[in-house]
Amino acid sequence: MSEVDVLFAALRQAADPHTVESIENAVRHGADRDLHRINALAFADDHDLDQEKTIAAFLHAARIGAFEMTWNVLCPGCGGVLETGTTLKTVDRETYHCALCAAGYEPTLDEMVEVTFTVSPRVRRIAGHDPDRLPPLEYYRQMFFSSGVDLPKDFEAQFGRILLEIIELDPGEKAFVSLQLPLQFVIIFDAVTHSAQFIDVQGEPAVERQNLSMVFSYGHAPNETISLRPGLLRLTLENHTDRRVVPNVCVAGDELHHLLASRRAFLTAKRLLTNQSFRDIYRTDTLDINQRLKITSLTFLFTDLRGSTALYERVGDLAAFDLVRQHFKVLHEIVATEAGAIVKTIGDAVMATFPRPDRAVAAALRMREAMSRLNTERGSEDLLLKIGIHEGPCLAVNLNDRQDYFGQTVNIASRVQALADPNIILTTEAIAGDAHVSEILRRGGITSISRMEALQGIERKVKIFALP
Repeated sequence: MSEVDVLFAALRQAADPHTVESIENAVRHGADRDLHRINALAFADDHDLDQEKTIAAFLHAARIGAFEMTWNVLCPGCGGVLETGTTLKTVDRETYHCALCAAGYEPTLDEMVEVTFTVSPRVRRIAGHDPDRLPPLEYYRQMFFSSGVDLPKDFEAQFGRILLEIIELDPGEKAFVSLQLPLQFVIIFDAVTHSAQFIDVQGEPAVERQNLSMVFSYGHAPNETISLRPGLLRLTLENHTDRRVVPNVCVAGDELHHLLASRRAFLTAKRLLTNQSFRDIYRTDTLDINQRLKITSLTFLFTDLRGSTALYERVGDLAAFDLVRQHFKVLHEIVATEAGAIVKTIGDAVMATFPRPDRAVAAALRMREAMSRLNTERGSEDLLLKIGIHEGPCLAVNLNDRQDYFGQTVNIASRVQALADPNIILTTEAIAGDAHVSEILRRGGITSISRMEALQGIERKVKIFALP
């Protein structure tokens, strides 16, 4: 049995076998391009797989060494990869600058950090493992653009219509290029060093040849837009790096914008951090102690058991412990199947996160039903959940050697749960006002009841919605 056979046999034990079969088929028969920086959500959709099971399968594949997981900081404008690393710990700058868009961005984990998976060289060697040998436009496709940019299959042909020149320069090499500048806005851009020069071509055609020099280095300074006239341009290009560079000269007009405009969903860092499989596998190796990464929108769900102290007194420590542990197991399974993750347990309470409000509400309703079934089976009312849900911005942090969250959104969610009566789900307006949540409640025949409440530490009263 080969090493690849052994790895996939192990993967089938850890993840959904049907999903693993699709991944193994792709590894054995797919094109090189399809195995580099895989978009797990697109892979699931293309192969008619469950997204959560697909994410879990790739996470387990990375854990056993069959795939390599990368965290890529993206430009929200062009969708280019600004920086890539093997862990989230590498996302450590306050701002990231995109030379192609001439804009700076503060990183957030919602849409600016993607997580992708590349087949390991020990499983299959692909062209993407040696990016400096990729053809120039293939380098742009595989290395510069994120998995969220849905480039057309004939990308090379479409880009060729606006491409004036593209060239490869080896380390230390210098080249001279002559080209005709059209009466349009032109960009010179290199995807390796992220060097850019903008040229506003305007006025009457130049009678004499124009000259422009550009040096490619890792420490390049942002270039101001220069004005040139239509006509012949002699371009001098110099590579001052230790890698091949692949600068191109193209017309930056509607065709370029249209080419990059098509986007697709991708696995964000936020979604991965709220994935139970990820938290189970990468418990302590997510964030550095000093990292504070912003999430613009995350949904928090808190639960607590009513009267758990009295429960221990009534049925005894051992029986109560087994019952509480059973309740934790049920909640864990429900959270995981609703694309969420349990952040921590505090006594008999649970703190969980979800990427969207509707997944949290769906989980809460299922939790309430599950506790009701357990109580019916036992012929008692020992398991009565108090549930609170809120959504908003927060910080992803490292607390007590675990990935945790900090901020007012967390505080409000916790305080809302504290107000809940047994078997009543309380949400804030941020949750109740979500269109997908409204549809869940409509289908379930649930009518929310609202009231204003004062929450400790919150200056203004908060509108609370009860889901009886």
